[in-house]
Parts: sequence; structure tokens; C-alpha cells
Amino acid sequence: MKLTVVGCSPAWPNPGGAQSGYLVEAPGCGRLLLDCGPGVLARLRLHDDWPEIDAIAITHFHLDHWGDLVPWVWGALAGPGAGEVKPELIAPPGGREQLADLAVRLGGWSNMFEQVFRIREFSQSEPTEVCGYELFALRVPHYNLEAYAFRVSQNGVRIAYSGDSGPSDQLPEIARDCDLFICEATLLDGEPDIRGHLTLPEAEEAFEQSGARRMLVTHRPRERPTDGAHELAYEGLEISI
Repeated sequence: MKLTVVGCSPAWPNPGGAQSGYLVEAPGCGRLLLDCGPGVLARLRLHDDWPEIDAIAITHFHLDHWGDLVPWVWGALAGPGAGEVKPELIAPPGGREQLADLAVRLGGWSNMFEQVFRIREFSQSEPTEVCGYELFALRVPHYNLEAYAFRVSQNGVRIAYSGDSGPSDQLPEIARDCDLFICEATLLDGEPDIRGHLTLPEAEEAFEQSGARRMLVTHRPRERPTDGAHELAYEGLEISI
């Protein structure tokens, strides 16, 4: 299995960066994109006139994790993506209704996303097949928004992705014995009230509890330094497992 970091910036982009987007590929399977934040579509187009993506799975509906679905619609309807096969869009529970509402609020029409994507919703704690992979989702705390972490499995190889999460027992569970744990660590210090992100020590603790073999720290602002002991995601990074 190969992971390509397309975008890994936090809610504000690092210089020259894109926000959340992680491409998973494996022999005999499709190309699965985990999240699709602002800047991801542009980076995918560095390699192809229009990206050949079989499925996109969205962890939650904060803009930095789904925002490039909007320009994807315009490019598929009126640009270089016209006539291409519709990717599957794997949304959280209730996501179809949320997308219809967002479409209207953005000045579009309620079935705007359905014209471009084949939308279906995943279920929490139940595996679902997505273009040859098994996708498993667990709900994680992210302020007052419904958010999920993912585990992607294929032929005995497993990648976990925290999405955005505060400290939670679900994080070691989703990454249990995985080959790679992509874990966000946005914060320098903790948050005083409702939690929605991790500090580096909290990410490291979840990693150690999980028994995963490798951690990739992501969603980290450039302004928040690390001690150099952590492997940091960057745009264009490729990891073969």
C-alpha cells in the first residue's frame, strides 16, 4: 500500500501548503482520497489534467477537510473533469443531507454534489468496502461537531488516520496494531474547555497505546516547533508499506 500526503496543513494553511488530503493506493484497488481540503485539488492536478480518483472519504465537515469538493464540482461540470467517471463520495452519517444544505448555502442547488459524486454514507463501527479497501470509522471528539477517525485495510496492511480529534480512547483503538498511524497534533498546549485537537505528547501517547508501528504527525502549524523526534507530514511525502 502507498500513502501520498497531498495536503496536511491545519485550519490555516502552512506557507505553500494545502489542507487535509491523503491518497491511498494499492495493487488491484482504486485510488482512495481521505479528506479533500482546500488546495488538495490543485495539488492533484500537478500530475494529471484532472485527477483520477475512485473514492473520497470525508472525516467531518469542517472546511479544511472537505472544502475542495466545491471546486471539484465546478471542474467536473464545466471544466476538464466533464465527462469523467463519478468518484464515490463516502460521507459521515447524515452527510447527504448536510451536503444538500451546504450546496444551497453556497449558492448552488441541493443536488449539486450528487451530479458529480456517487454519495453514500458510512456507518460508525461497521466496516464498509470502498474501491477494494475496508474502511472502518470510529467517532472521535472534535468540539461540538460530529467527526470520525478512519482505518483503511487491504491485504493485511492497515493505515489509521485520526482526522481531527481531542484525546480519546478511540484513537488507540482505531490505530491498534496498524502499520501507520497518521495522527494530528495541532496544539502547542492543551485546550481549557471542550477538546477538539491534540498536543504532540497526547498524539504520542495515543500512538504508544495503539501498538502501531509508525506514526506520522500531521495537521501541525509550522509556527509550533517540535523537538525533532517526530516524523512530520509534508506535501508530496510518499510512504510505501
